[in-house]
Amino acid sequence: MIEPRALDTALLKEHPLPAIEAGDKDARGSILIIAGSRDVAGAALLTAMGAMRAGAGRLQIATVQSAAASLAFAMPEAMVVGLAEGRDGGFAPSTVKPLAERASKADVVVAGPGMQGNASTPKLAAALAEACPKLVLDAALLHALPERRAEVARKGVPALLLPHAGEMASLLGCKPEEVESDPIGAGRRCADRFDSITLVKGAASHVVTPEGALFGYPGGGPGLGISGSGDTLAGIVGGLLARGADPLTALLWGVWCHGEAGRRLAERIGTLGFLAREIVDEVPSVLREAGAL
Repeated sequence: MIEPRALDTALLKEHPLPAIEAGDKDARGSILIIAGSRDVAGAALLTAMGAMRAGAGRLQIATVQSAAASLAFAMPEAMVVGLAEGRDGGFAPSTVKPLAERASKADVVVAGPGMQGNASTPKLAAALAEACPKLVLDAALLHALPERRAEVARKGVPALLLPHAGEMASLLGCKPEEVESDPIGAGRRCADRFDSITLVKGAASHVVTPEGALFGYPGGGPGLGISGSGDTLAGIVGGLLARGADPLTALLWGVWCHGEAGRRLAERIGTLGFLAREIVDEVPSVLREAGAL
């Protein structure tokens, strides 16, 4: 069995981020974040903060109507669009077409954090796979992918999938315990099934490509295992994509940067007790010291 390559600074030098050049916000890409629900509106905010801290230029958030006003005040850097919601507080089926239209005009789409899974999510996953060349999928949209595997698998540019064990189990049609007992094997099956670059989250994380490349990251510490942490990671990865990184490069740097931020917070605040919103505040200095910002 092939051992994973260590995801460290030496590896990242082989996958450099695009050079920073002078220019306005359009020079660093546009990102659309489709996230949130009536009960979990903050996920959209954490994802957006991660994207901007990673260096994205133009930000748009699409969320449910009940969350839009508060998000617009909390994130004045973004254009915030509120769309129809169903009784469950998630996106209504009527939003699939307008969301796909917005996605087609963005350089990068991050979709899923804080969303309520419902009848619209499989259709939305398929529509986004066709509409957007660079796509990051998380949370509720991962649970919807088995119904739309073909659309995601035939993307010209591989999507990035960011599942935890429960979401990976949904993707593979197995039990979470099976994923936890063989995370690398699960990641390989997922990457092959959906022809997508897959992150297998855990105390140690693994990045797997459809071609079989495997990378391992030991983790940034137990403090990262908190509500909202995955939302910040999705945003960081999306922000690096918006800056022009290829999907694998964006995911490798995103995982490392997220973990390094957790390590620094643990040293300064404590092993446990820091907040997800504090993770993103570490990102610019982590990237700057790595020569990437």
